[in-house]
Formats: sequence, structure tokens, C-alpha cells
Amino acid sequence: MSEKKESVWAGFKAFLTRGNVVDLAVAVVIGAAFTNIVNAVVKGIINPLVGAFGTKNLDSYSSCLKGPCEGTGDAATGVRILWGSVLGATLQFLITAAVVYFLMVLPMAKYLARVEARRKAKEGTQEVVEITELEVLKEIRDSLVAQRGPGGAER
Repeated sequence: MSEKKESVWAGFKAFLTRGNVVDLAVAVVIGAAFTNIVNAVVKGIINPLVGAFGTKNLDSYSSCLKGPCEGTGDAATGVRILWGSVLGATLQFLITAAVVYFLMVLPMAKYLARVEARRKAKEGTQEVVEITELEVLKEIRDSLVAQRGPGGAER
């Protein structure tokens, strides 16, 4: 029973230390912190810009689909479509996606491309060195055969 607990613990430890899990945990923490920044940008910049053309809060934009739309919350009558809330959430998503792409994904892709190019260049030089060494060895062999003369292998 003790061995089983140790193997379960060892498996769990291996799972936690696996790179993907750690990367995912970091991404979740950064994403949660980043959400606050995006919300502040939308509430502090986007909503006032929208407010220049209408109300200051996107959540207040709505359309009445059926019946007279009076009241708010549970006391509301009619069918109200809150398209302002959807627009605000969409803007938050687009801002988040743009910042993540331009500040994280794109620079990382460029960095990985440079690392891969360096690796390929290094492999290419190693192949050239190996081919050159092989050619030198062939030349040495050919010159030794030439020194022996037409008689073939003498010992």
C-alpha cells in the first residue's frame, strides 16, 4: 500500500513538473491579471469614447424585441436584447487577443524562428566540416595508393 501511494505521488509530481502544466499555470495567472488591465482600458478609454456618441456605458445599449420594454431586472416587461453588453465583451476580447498576439505570440514566434535558423546554420557547418574531412581522407587514401605505384598492395 505504501508503494502505491509513493507511485501515485511520484506520478503526480511528474505531472506537475511537466513543462506544459507549468506553462498553462503561468498562462492562467497572467491571463487573470491581464483581464483587469483590459477591463480598465475598456471602462476608462473605450466606454468614454463610445460615450461621446451616446451613453457612457455600453451595457445600457439595448433593443426591445417584443412588447414594451419597461423596467429593469426581474421587473422588466417585454423581451430586451442587451447588445451593448455583447459589444463590450467583444471589444474586451479583441483588445485582449490583439495585445496577447502582438506582445507575446509574435515576438516569441520571431525568437523561435531565429533560434531554429541558428540551429540549422550550425548543422549546415557541421555537415560541411564532415564532408571536408571525408574528402581529405579520400585524398590521403588516393595519394597513398599512388605512392605504392602500379604494383598494387605490397607488404
